[in-house]
Amino acid sequence: MRSGAGPTHALSTFELVAMVAALSALNALAIDVMLPALPNIGETFALANDNDRQLVVIVYVAAFGIMQLVYGPLADAYGRRSVLVGALGAFALGCVLSVLAPTFEMLLAARALQGVGAAATRVISVAVVRDLVEGRRMAQIMSMAMTVFMLVPIIAPGVGQLILLVAPWRWIFGALLIYALGILAWTLIRLPETLKPENVTPFRPRAIAGAYASVLRNRQFLGYMIASTFLSGALFGYITASEQLYVDVFGLGRNFAFAFASIAIAITIGTFLNSRIVMRYGMRRISHVMAIWFTVLGAVHVLMAAAGLNSIWVFLPMLAITLLPFGMVGGNFNALAMEPMARNVGSASALFGALTAIGGSVIAGFIARAFNGTALPFLIGFTIAGVLMLIAVFCVERGKLFREPASV
Repeated sequence: MRSGAGPTHALSTFELVAMVAALSALNALAIDVMLPALPNIGETFALANDNDRQLVVIVYVAAFGIMQLVYGPLADAYGRRSVLVGALGAFALGCVLSVLAPTFEMLLAARALQGVGAAATRVISVAVVRDLVEGRRMAQIMSMAMTVFMLVPIIAPGVGQLILLVAPWRWIFGALLIYALGILAWTLIRLPETLKPENVTPFRPRAIAGAYASVLRNRQFLGYMIASTFLSGALFGYITASEQLYVDVFGLGRNFAFAFASIAIAITIGTFLNSRIVMRYGMRRISHVMAIWFTVLGAVHVLMAAAGLNSIWVFLPMLAITLLPFGMVGGNFNALAMEPMARNVGSASALFGALTAIGGSVIAGFIARAFNGTALPFLIGFTIAGVLMLIAVFCVERGKLFREPASV
């Protein structure tokens, strides 16, 4: 069933970490590097509503989420390498169409195709690591890759801004094309097929649907997936609206990239802190406390903005300390959702990634498209997402927050 096993050598730990990080970075780059170009895109296509340019992000994220449901079963049936090669080819084609797009509708279709291709990078990079290593070694390699990956949101908008200083906005998609082709060549030359023949699972839609249905019947998985969806919606809402907030509301212009990077640094700090304390305090205690922090500070920020305290020197620090817990909530919610999944791990992972991305993009659309020239609608939507996240956690834990199971 598999096509082309490719190279037969084993990847070194260094190359495996580098490849996983590079694959993960493709998705972040596809979103963040073109944020500074949104006003230019709006001008090129003479968009009547400035908020329509946000669709360039939303359409991509939605396609990215939907296709994860497909790539998991495909990679189990036809192999990691062949599916990844095809997906990277689709992403590259989407970049070409973005460069050539004569209309805004064609650009959105091209962005959707990029999302379709990028979805494989998340699913297959995890599968490749799982094929090659297990247990603590797997966790170590994924952590090292994520450490590298977290640098991307910090530098990507700056890269996009630098390209705009010397070239039209379409060159950003040209740069993405070069990056994708580089990873495609690396995959063809260096990545062996890691799926063992005895682990091949035939592509049977009925069995796949049954596995997804079984996963959704688990209360803990479903509850923390819903909570993560609202959390993702708040973050995607910020990413989608960030260019308008920093440029249109606060007039930062080209300094937009520095403001965006400062928030990414705050989230990275939270992620690092979580890795240092989670073994001591537990996933529930940390994520529940930080989820409350996230929501309460969001509400405080709404009140401050409504009272007229809306300068960049207030907005940026408040948003930074509000989003710092994201790295201490998101990873723990993901782990808590997967905790009861002794079976159907692959289906659960694909379903979690898909539904949080799809739901998050819809929530982000509501948050970002409420933009009215001020930061207040964004902050209100952001806080509402936080409240709904807390309600989901409260329901799944039956009102008993902060408590770790006796066996932990």
